[in-house]
Amino acid sequence: MENIITSKDNPVIKLYQKLSASKKERLQYGLFVLEGLRIVEDALKEDARVSHLIFTKQAFERYGGELLQADLRDTKTLVISNELGNKIASTSTTQGVFAICAVPEERAPVFAEDGRYVVLFGLQDPGNVGMIIRTADALGIDGIFMCGCCDLYSPKVIRSTMGSVFRERIYVIGSEDELFDVLKSGGVSTSAAVIDTDADRVTECGFGGRQAVFIGNEGNGLPAETARRCDRRVTIPMNGTINSLNAAMAAGILMWELRK
Repeated sequence: MENIITSKDNPVIKLYQKLSASKKERLQYGLFVLEGLRIVEDALKEDARVSHLIFTKQAFERYGGELLQADLRDTKTLVISNELGNKIASTSTTQGVFAICAVPEERAPVFAEDGRYVVLFGLQDPGNVGMIIRTADALGIDGIFMCGCCDLYSPKVIRSTMGSVFRERIYVIGSEDELFDVLKSGGVSTSAAVIDTDADRVTECGFGGRQAVFIGNEGNGLPAETARRCDRRVTIPMNGTINSLNAAMAAGILMWELRK
């Protein structure tokens, strides 16, 4: 058994809490945090750069033997008291498994032949963003572009991806102009998801070649000027008086149509 850490003033514990609480700290250090057995397992399996692996005493006894089978030559392992684990947890019933992970290095977008992409434009709900990333992974979407969204590496987003953040190609783009330049240079046709009845019905329009669908903000949708910059507008046909869906649900339908 490792020496058990009980003090919240331990440097690694203080760093973990800073990273968990603050986007500014995540940007400064180039690190983010993980909580939960499944997502830590996925990080290790996908060779993410895990700098610290943290267990509560109870979790170490239960899961330590399994997780320590991974290649941890560049990873420091700590065991903390169960009480300290409850203090640093962001979930009400923590499994007692935590990690600090390096933000992946920025990479240029890779465009597959007949690639399928989704663009998240101005989404602010971490749960929606995480769920879309998870769904994109499940449906085989070739990449996700994020522009003006909430922090990809916030604990809520990371937790909602259920590990898909380590498998899906995700590109964070700084401005709308840069976003359209990148897509144009990659030969990607763009579709704006809107609720306008005169837009093309997504179930009928078809998607040939490289294609990207834009998903807008949860409350306001895509800005009109952004939709106009896209090659076309598409809409999900709906029954009755309903004229909009939750962003993650709409994205799931649109990505399904992209992959058909």
